[in-house]
Amino acid sequence: MKPIVRVAILGAESSGKSTLADALAAHYGTVWVPEYLREFVDTHGRVPFEHDQFGIARTQLERERAAMRDATRFLFCDTTPLMTALYSRVYWGRVDEELARLEAVHDYDWTFVTAPDSPWEPDGLQRESEEVRQMVHRMLVETLEARGIPYVLLGGSLPQRLRQVEALLGPA
Repeated sequence: MKPIVRVAILGAESSGKSTLADALAAHYGTVWVPEYLREFVDTHGRVPFEHDQFGIARTQLERERAAMRDATRFLFCDTTPLMTALYSRVYWGRVDEELARLEAVHDYDWTFVTAPDSPWEPDGLQRESEEVRQMVHRMLVETLEARGIPYVLLGGSLPQRLRQVEALLGPA
């Protein structure tokens, strides 16, 4: 039995991460791990406080581990602790020690970054603005490059992004 290929899908707000992860899972006949932050915001009716960040990242990883049992060939992960830590830097100017430990382990087989090239859309409490989206995208790319994490920037429409990924991962 071949090991499951874990794919991190990262990107700023309103850049199509969830849409892409869902479409890739359907295309490859596997499962994906939705972003827990969205559920957190819906459940609590608020954005996270700084002390919530570690728990959000930990829950994301726990759900990723649980989804591995149902994955076939690929597991598509809509965000990772790296993004949670990046947003901690944006909002609080720092990353707490526990979250920093989770962020340090970025052991995905592929890292895809969704380009912020679609129209920005508000989404309740979770989205700031086009300016924040562009800033977070720049910070993400700078972070990946500084840490030597290889990534592929995906742009264009959903069908274009799917073709870009299929060219790298192979056919379904």
